[in-house]
Amino acid sequence: MNVLVLNCGSSSIKFQIIATDLEQIAQNADQRLARGIIERIGGEAVCSLQAEGKAKQRSTAQLRDIRAAVDFIIRWACTQESGVDAIQSISDIHAVGHRVVHGGERFQQSMLISDEVLHGIDDCIDLAPLHNPANIRGILATRELLGAGMPQVAVFDTAFHQTLPEQAYLYALPYQFYRRYKVRRYGFHGTSHRYVAYRYRNLLNIPREQVNIITLHLGNGCSATAIKAGDSVDTSMGMTPLEGLVMGTRSGDIDASIIDFLMSKEGLTAQEIEGLLNKQSGLLGISGLTNDMRELLDEARENNDRRALLAIELFCYRARKYIGAYLAAMGGADAVIFTGGIGENSAEIRARICRGLEWSGLQLVEAANASMTNGNEGLISAADSRLKAYVIPTDEELLIARDTVRCVNKVQR
Repeated sequence: MNVLVLNCGSSSIKFQIIATDLEQIAQNADQRLARGIIERIGGEAVCSLQAEGKAKQRSTAQLRDIRAAVDFIIRWACTQESGVDAIQSISDIHAVGHRVVHGGERFQQSMLISDEVLHGIDDCIDLAPLHNPANIRGILATRELLGAGMPQVAVFDTAFHQTLPEQAYLYALPYQFYRRYKVRRYGFHGTSHRYVAYRYRNLLNIPREQVNIITLHLGNGCSATAIKAGDSVDTSMGMTPLEGLVMGTRSGDIDASIIDFLMSKEGLTAQEIEGLLNKQSGLLGISGLTNDMRELLDEARENNDRRALLAIELFCYRARKYIGAYLAAMGGADAVIFTGGIGENSAEIRARICRGLEWSGLQLVEAANASMTNGNEGLISAADSRLKAYVIPTDEELLIARDTVRCVNKVQR
């Protein structure tokens, strides 16, 4: 089954085409056929497309909306020039899997998209006003372009965290706000944390019930998750992706009273404060330079820039603090897993985060840590460490494709 995986944002689409079925999933023999990203949708879009094993194709195109961008992807895949040999026509696309950011409490697993499911995603727009509308537009565009008979599956970022116990997901606000508006911790990056837990289980050849780990998804967006007996039992992002770790442009945890204080002192509106916390804070806000960790590390090495160093240290300190908190909450764990763009590729950041965790039994091996870049996977701590550390590259698109196959086959059986 050839599955088109779509991750639709407000002005961009990431996609992959993956060939997989139940037998290939069991054998871990899925085949990636193509991948790409279209950015700046709404004008002169920038398109970066690549068939597996072929050179990347870069171009620009006038794409006014999500529908036009999805159409562009499908048409490209079906052309001989794309190099995607398995896709000759629309009939060679057998199903579509969508990343959907927010499923609220309603969706606790991936779902075959029906009108009822689509209405449920729409009902969650209040919880994810920036993301769910774009996800819906991608679903509707696909339905229009490929026909109502094309199976489509929604894979929810929040679903993996629906196992959180009440004491972990509730805020200490008047309970009526949870009852009325479902104000609670939902968590995000769930597909990534779930995939990494799955890979860890495969690497160690252990059953799901023996997976007791802390996963760190570190990229422009960052989150930590405590996974006990294979289930998510706590996670750092909250009702929105703003809470928790320091991120590229997001503040992470702050005292809520700061909001009113800054509104009063600076004359800012609630919307402006939200923009400040989400788009002007984090690594960018502290350094005053950039939200890109690679650039901050270069600046720190070359110029010993104080604020670059401070941003790096704050980022690592917050991650280390969450590891400590989750070790306490879980009663200990077997491993810490690094994933995401920073987590997979920056040996220096991994080392800084692990520094000071020796009390937990974590003994980082410098050479092993340094070797884990560019998609490498493996152990970076001593084999006899009480708390081990691994690098495991995430693959959310693969998990979306697999969930799509499982949902479609469940319906067909």
